[in-house]
Amino acid sequence: MMQAAANIPVVWNLSLRGSSSKVQILNPKHRKAHAIHCLRSEEFENRQENVELSSSVIKEAKHKDIWNLFKEAQQNILFLNKQRVAAVKELEKVKKEKDELLERINQLEAESQIIIKKDKSSIFWELLLRIDSMVINGLIGIEEASSMRKLVREHEVNISEFPLDVLQQGDAEVLAELRRFPNEGKRNGLHVIHICTEMAPLVSVGPLASYITGLSCALQEKGYLVEIILPKYSTLDLDEVEGLREIEADTYSYFNGQLHANRIWNGVVSGIGVTLIQPLYYVSMFSRDKVYGYPDDVDRFAYFSRASLDYIAKSGKQPDVLHIHNWQTAIVGPLFWDVFVNQGLEGTRVLLTCHDFDSKCLVPPEKLELCGLDPASLHRVDRLQDNTNPQVVNILKGGIVYSNKVVIMSSSHSEGRTFPHKSIPGLEQTLAVHKEKLFFAPFGLDNSTWDPSRDVYLPENYSVEDIRGKSICKVELQRQLGLVEDASITIVGCIFSEISDVDHESLKSLVRSTKKNDVQFVIMLTNEDQMIIKKLETIQDEFEGGNVKIVSEHQQGFSHLIFAGSDIMLCLNFNDPLLQVHLKALRYGTVPIELNRKTTGFSDSTFGNMSLSQALDLIKKNPKLWNLKIMEAMEKDLCCDIHVSAYTSIKNL
Repeated sequence: MMQAAANIPVVWNLSLRGSSSKVQILNPKHRKAHAIHCLRSEEFENRQENVELSSSVIKEAKHKDIWNLFKEAQQNILFLNKQRVAAVKELEKVKKEKDELLERINQLEAESQIIIKKDKSSIFWELLLRIDSMVINGLIGIEEASSMRKLVREHEVNISEFPLDVLQQGDAEVLAELRRFPNEGKRNGLHVIHICTEMAPLVSVGPLASYITGLSCALQEKGYLVEIILPKYSTLDLDEVEGLREIEADTYSYFNGQLHANRIWNGVVSGIGVTLIQPLYYVSMFSRDKVYGYPDDVDRFAYFSRASLDYIAKSGKQPDVLHIHNWQTAIVGPLFWDVFVNQGLEGTRVLLTCHDFDSKCLVPPEKLELCGLDPASLHRVDRLQDNTNPQVVNILKGGIVYSNKVVIMSSSHSEGRTFPHKSIPGLEQTLAVHKEKLFFAPFGLDNSTWDPSRDVYLPENYSVEDIRGKSICKVELQRQLGLVEDASITIVGCIFSEISDVDHESLKSLVRSTKKNDVQFVIMLTNEDQMIIKKLETIQDEFEGGNVKIVSEHQQGFSHLIFAGSDIMLCLNFNDPLLQVHLKALRYGTVPIELNRKTTGFSDSTFGNMSLSQALDLIKKNPKLWNLKIMEAMEKDLCCDIHVSAYTSIKNL
């Protein structure tokens, strides 16, 4: 027991006075053991520190390796991401190239269609106009030119056989190819040359422009050969001219006692051959901001008229009809018979169209000398002397007297012989003397713009051969205006630029009268007159059910959809040569009804002076007869038919 106790270390706990601390004092016998223990502890701690240090180094190395791996992985990810982005870009590039290729294919297909169309219009006219150039340049004579023109006309259907690359070469190469053409074929119809001052879309001031283009296109569809001569105004929209080409040699025309050079330009517009005459000496005549309205207008258009005839004679053209228009080119009449008829034009006749009876054609007789006419022989009551002022000559009167036939563009019609509603200052007596020459026609339409079979503003095109597209147009019109979409519902359209109080009340009364019928009204105002709009909105507000819609031309071409989608078109009158609502309605298979049914208004034989109630009754009771009348109306071209009659009567003289 004692020995065991001796091995137990003795510890004295001494407390210092004044202090709570205690000091442990080992038993001396155990100090050595304690020292050994401390050394061992210290050694252990050192070892522990070494182990910890080694572990830390290992951890740091591992961390560094991991970080390197992470950085390498990150770089790989970035590389892969770049590769992915590059691949996406490459894919997009390939897709874009594919889309561009498809677009190019479509473009080439469209161009091929244009070439096919060009074969029958532009190529045809380019050849004819190149023949003019050959004559003026002295390559061929007038007799051969006449044969060449006849050859081209007879082969119009097969003109696509002419090599296109040759057309890009000189006149000599084109001539050589023409001489190889087979001398066979046939083309019907007369050769008509318009000498005029406007043509849509090149230059448009009034209704003359659309009339020229519309009539020319309609005549060519009937087998006529029609071309147009215009001044080369500085304001012309030459982008509309296909294949515009300057003839290398200048032509000369007489004016004010001298010969003056003119530059000649040829091209094709809407499938019609066009010649532009540019004076080289009197440059300022047509280099102005406006077409009309200058003090020297008589001089300007007398120069152009004479230059046109000089060009026709020089190029060896032999048209059946020279078609002249208004006072601006009326002087062609006396010029032709007094100066040009014996210059290879013995078989040509003259037709004058009067679109209005402007009095600004009264001039002193001496003015006639400018273009080579003899004032003494023409200043007579039976020729150009004005009926009310004998001191002056009336250019328009000269056109009437010296033309073989005269077409008066009138909205009045009664068996072809009724004077227009406008006044005819100083010409009543002349028209009475020459009444056998007169034809009356409504203004024609521009077929390139107003044709339901190719109207770009319609959701579905249609024609008299297949009229189903008209129902699609009706439903689309209903959809756009928020009307009940039902093709069986009758739509009555009305398009005008202004409305009087009387017409407003008449319109309101007509709308009221159809309350019992299932009818929708679409009324369009072509201007932004707020007073008229408010006046019309009273009609819309008065009728419940939303069957009356008042609209303005809020989007391009919306009026086309109204003409196509309507069954009936209310017209304020048939005397409007600008809007031409009744003619457009007939073209689109829509029945025109005059709002107040004026007995003096132009009416066609298909619908006569039918009232709105009669039209609605016919639709309901005899839809088959209605459709037959619609198709009959669509086939008509009243303006063109009357002109064909006038041309035919000229050739029978």
